Amino acid sequence: MLRAQQKRVGSRPRFARRATLRRSLRLLGSFRFEQTDPGLFYGGIAADTAELVADFYRDLTGRSLRGTVVLDVGGGPGYFADEFGRAGARYLPVEPDPSEMHAAGLRVAGAVRGSGMALPFRDDAVEVCISSNVAEHVPRPWVMAEEMLRVVKPGGLMVFSYTVWFGPFGGHETGPWHYLGGEYAARRYRRKLGREPKNRFGRSLFAVGAGAGMRWARATPDEVEVLAVFPRYHPRWAWWVVHVPLVREVLTSNLVVVATKRAAATTDAAERDSVFESATPPESS
Repeated sequence: MLRAQQKRVGSRPRFARRATLRRSLRLLGSFRFEQTDPGLFYGGIAADTAELVADFYRDLTGRSLRGTVVLDVGGGPGYFADEFGRAGARYLPVEPDPSEMHAAGLRVAGAVRGSGMALPFRDDAVEVCISSNVAEHVPRPWVMAEEMLRVVKPGGLMVFSYTVWFGPFGGHETGPWHYLGGEYAARRYRRKLGREPKNRFGRSLFAVGAGAGMRWARATPDEVEVLAVFPRYHPRWAWWVVHVPLVREVLTSNLVVVATKRAAATTDAAERDSVFESATPPESS
């Protein structure tokens, strides 16, 4: 059992009341638009992510996101910027691929080019660090998770969410053939459509399991408290699936790990702004 679960018996995340069956069906249904209408798909995911982060941040601190810096690791073209802006946060996306940063024709002020496995920020830099559906695209996802914890201030929030390989969406556009192997699914996609999939297994798509996320959460150091681990697109009454080995690998389409570093500290606006001075600017804007 996770330390956080032992210490927070009976606690119920604020976000749990949003985790309804209607929400689950809406989000899962939007996946069919990921390739054909990414604005529609990512717009819905962005709104849901902002609500999720705001709820957990209020649970943790008693405050809204207004005035916080939200660092989005793997922020891509910036679909999340407007949603966090509406919440009053200062949104800062980090993306290693310049073509991905500008894929949607969006422009996000302060966007940073950098790797999630070596974030170009000092320790304890931001109040909130998030990553949504990115860990399955990096070869060392738990290095990225450690980097996210490193840059979060004591008392700040980390939200780490990723697509589970053996879930229904693990193969992304090559699914459901990924159940027969990632390489087979990629070859079939190429043979059928005459082009390589955007998410190429072994290069830009990797097999990350739900159990791996649970093990990482259990192994976090004492100064880290895991606040919640749950299946992102499930209704609250189905969150139990993450605690059942094997079952969670198939029924959990996306796993969320929410964590904080202990010993809350306050930071004035000038110190908060200094995180931008330490960031590497993108190659183009």
